[in-house]
Amino acid sequence: MDTRPTLLVIAHGSRDPRHAATVSALCARVRALRPGLRVEVGYLDFNAPRVPRVLERLSAEGVRDVVALPLLLTRAFHAKSDIPAVLREAAARLPLLTIRQAEVLGPSSLLTAALERRLAEAGLRPGDRRSTGVVLASAGSSDPEAGAVLAEIAREWWHTAGWCAVRPAFASASLPRTADAVRALRAEGVRRVAVAPYVIAPGFLPDRIAAGAREARADLLAPVLGPAPELARLLVRRYDGAVLAHARGDLTALSA
Repeated sequence: MDTRPTLLVIAHGSRDPRHAATVSALCARVRALRPGLRVEVGYLDFNAPRVPRVLERLSAEGVRDVVALPLLLTRAFHAKSDIPAVLREAAARLPLLTIRQAEVLGPSSLLTAALERRLAEAGLRPGDRRSTGVVLASAGSSDPEAGAVLAEIAREWWHTAGWCAVRPAFASASLPRTADAVRALRAEGVRRVAVAPYVIAPGFLPDRIAAGAREARADLLAPVLGPAPELARLLVRRYDGAVLAHARGDLTALSA
């Protein structure tokens, strides 16, 4: 019997069916990377199964240890408040189940590698870097920490990857919007502008990013990260980190 903790991937959920399909494809890649590891998916909203129902089922089946991994790129409201509250409530009802929350996915060099993969798939050639400005477009958050992290990711990517420029943009909550960031780069004389969505799955806000790219006539629009191999490797890395932290006594179980 496999004694490793079960991995519970916690996704936000969406009315857009592409969201759940993308999450399923990503989890399939994780299972392929770690044969035998039990990987479950739970949603906060819109989709089933919801996180509490998954945890109830796991407990009823005799699972005793779960690593809950938020499928989030930044540490904002859902990671700081929403998800911990859901997990604490479940832990109070399921005393035989130990639940630990892993770190969010970003920032990570694997994410920028996945972004570059998607840009290449959209047609960007290696020789285009020096003349290309990139708009790093996220869903957006009212949490100032999330915006600051995205700005730092943009700066680091610009310094290390050789782009002409990298600018953050947001589909909601913060400014600038994608179209405005594209226009700003054009006004600065950047010859080629590419939009790289810093989002995992399709949905309403990623569609808004794409609409902004088209509105401002960006030269290139990359797909969302989706089930990129680098993203699957990152999920495994975050899972391993949570397991190792527990072994060292650095990660406490969630409780009421």
